[in-house]
Amino acid sequence: MPDLERRLAVSGHLARLEESRSVPGSWTLYVDGTPQSHVELDKPEWLGFEYVRRIGHAVDLVRPQHEPITAVHLGGGALTLPRYVAATRPGSRQQVVELESELVDLVREHLPLPRGAQVRVRHGDAREVLAKLPSGLDGVVDVVVVDIFSGARTPAHVTSTEFYSLMAPRLAPGGIVAVNVADGAGLAFARSQAATLAHVYRHVAIAADPTMLKGRRFGNVVMYASHDELPFAGLPRRLASDPAPAKLVDGDELRRFIAGAPVVTDATAIPSPPPARAVFLAKPGA
Repeated sequence: MPDLERRLAVSGHLARLEESRSVPGSWTLYVDGTPQSHVELDKPEWLGFEYVRRIGHAVDLVRPQHEPITAVHLGGGALTLPRYVAATRPGSRQQVVELESELVDLVREHLPLPRGAQVRVRHGDAREVLAKLPSGLDGVVDVVVVDIFSGARTPAHVTSTEFYSLMAPRLAPGGIVAVNVADGAGLAFARSQAATLAHVYRHVAIAADPTMLKGRRFGNVVMYASHDELPFAGLPRRLASDPAPAKLVDGDELRRFIAGAPVVTDATAIPSPPPARAVFLAKPGA
């Protein structure tokens, strides 16, 4: 029986890979009991988690179909989105930043990347590594994915204006920052994150299911930010046709969403709120 668990040195959390009993090759990564990533080994172009699909739409729309891109992923998980980019945009150059080396080893051992995928993994804290990326990435990155969690919570130091400003000079013209934000009733954390992104970038939009946007339950809000106008004319249709439909919020509606929300700085940053354990009783991908 292969060892599908690994204790992570930095956080102390237990990472575990679990294969679906009904769908061979369908895997879910859990960290501290929280489902973090879902991978279909034979179908890397399929994104099972709803919030990951919403980030995938930004990957699809940032450049013409099949055109290679340069992507930076802050937070590795099971390398779901790097697999997706490699499958849908062959020849893309990708950098992954992951704090937990044991997690990368576990994923590479049991869920290897497709042959030919140009993915470089950098080990370390996302903020520290981002600040030290080679100058050759300045002004050429098409997509920055921010999906950083320690267990079920996003650490405070990767939620601030100072953090989001670090990726601004890396973006190519038309480049997009896509951020996964987890929040619960009231959406105070999500509103402040949207306000913070809008403080750094001229164009911001968010996507979530309508019930989530009403602040009635815990879930994920995907946020998109760019120096330039977001190429999202077709995104509402894509979101509406997903297995878990979502709504795009931008323009005046977004301004109302963030009205009165504080812009987060290093001095005021806090971690994302913890979910109730019951949120994860159903196993994704099963």
